[in-house]
Amino acid sequence: MGQVIEARAPDLKIRPEDCLGVKHSDPSTIVIVGATGDLTARKLVPALFNLYLNDGLPDPFRIVGCGRTKLSDQEFRNKMKEALLVNGAMDASKWPAFAAALNYRSVDYGDLTSFMSLAEFLRKLDQIHNTRGNRIFYLAIPPSLYKPLAQMLGQAGLGKERKNGNGWSRLVVEKPFGRDLKTAIDLNQGVQEYFREHQIFRIDHYLAKETVQNILMFRFANAIFEPIWNRRYIDYVNITASETLGVEHRAGYYEQAGVIRDMFQNHIMQLLALTAMEAPSQFETDRVRDEKVKVFHSLRPFPVEKLHKYIVLGQYGQGKIDDKPVPGYREEPGVSPDSLTPTFARMKVFIDNWRWQGVPFFLTSGKRLAKKLTEIEIQFKGIPHSMFRQTLGETIAANRLTLGIHPDEKITFTFQTKNPGARVCLRSVTMDFSYHQNYTGPILDAYEKVLIDCMLGDQMLFWKQDGVEQCWSFLTPILNECETCGNRAEMLHFYESGSWGPQMIDIS
Repeated sequence: MGQVIEARAPDLKIRPEDCLGVKHSDPSTIVIVGATGDLTARKLVPALFNLYLNDGLPDPFRIVGCGRTKLSDQEFRNKMKEALLVNGAMDASKWPAFAAALNYRSVDYGDLTSFMSLAEFLRKLDQIHNTRGNRIFYLAIPPSLYKPLAQMLGQAGLGKERKNGNGWSRLVVEKPFGRDLKTAIDLNQGVQEYFREHQIFRIDHYLAKETVQNILMFRFANAIFEPIWNRRYIDYVNITASETLGVEHRAGYYEQAGVIRDMFQNHIMQLLALTAMEAPSQFETDRVRDEKVKVFHSLRPFPVEKLHKYIVLGQYGQGKIDDKPVPGYREEPGVSPDSLTPTFARMKVFIDNWRWQGVPFFLTSGKRLAKKLTEIEIQFKGIPHSMFRQTLGETIAANRLTLGIHPDEKITFTFQTKNPGARVCLRSVTMDFSYHQNYTGPILDAYEKVLIDCMLGDQMLFWKQDGVEQCWSFLTPILNECETCGNRAEMLHFYESGSWGPQMIDIS
């Protein structure tokens, strides 16, 4: 007989630092418009500094802060140093070299001459530091300023690109992308007067979370899950993004937005798309994003004439978070005492396609809830026939797969097994996988990953405009009905801070 030879795949020797993937990005200047604001201090500069510590920024690089506040370069550097100290990201030995790459320019957001001056300053920086005219413009400003600021940059010639590969220009826009379908279209038209689609990076930092990206790897890099990822085996899907924080200092924005605009149009819809999308033919930016857009196209139009059967809206009242009393939403600074703005929503949606027909997706998000939690629960159907009915009774718990995104970055699978002992008894047990198990390399947070992709020009984790518009097409009728119906106050259910939201309201 011939010898049986075992076939084995070669071991891939990948060092953790190889997965950073940023060492070949082009020399560039990162321009932060709104550099004196909270986002820059809490997220952007700490992320950039951490990339610098991990050799993750291009060589050479410059960071230019812009804002209406008048500051010198040194004053700006001092403010950023204070921000790093507050965020615990300071490495005093590396700070001087990083700080030397920081500059600041005061700009008047309504004055084109001010932006022409900025353009001239950036050209001089290119010549001195050889950044080759490559620029990222990060709009860390209120959403109402996205369109006029993008147009100011464009009129100053800062949206133009050279054709030789260097001299590129990229515009990063934070959420929200409009407040309904009409404003989203208007915003896009205004931005695209001077920036083309490949230059526009519509950020959703949820997509840059490692465990969100891992959803695609889990589904499509393993052969055992995809055959049961459909209506034949799955009973329903729960997607939850809960927060313990209240409105904090964002009352001015939140009173105009509410939970659906703040969380559903972006974060929740992206999690839905990653859970439900078909496999793209290649792991390539446009093909992945196109498959997500197909999910949005397949959403069943929301039955706005029967809202109470498909959506629950709530607003947090007084309660306790971590055993500390917290005020109700209407008592927050800047909130109207009779506000009808929802801080909680749970809705049931359906995807009308071959894979998901008839499977409900329950989408939930809210503020001041019992726990900060983002996860996706895949609830499988029960067994079709129980051979254990005589011994165990009628009910056997169905399997459940949970994709934990925050704070527990893990995957758990619950199934049934026999309890030890002489009698036949079942118990539910769980297999756990912690995302960072056996990993000792550098860990990038969401904003670090976003900034890396901007430098590399990789738009996979950013929204396409057709996806934005399709989501607004689905959500705008819901918002219109919720905000204009005569029984708006009756639809709003109050819940205690620290609870899991409105109780005893079933849309299953």
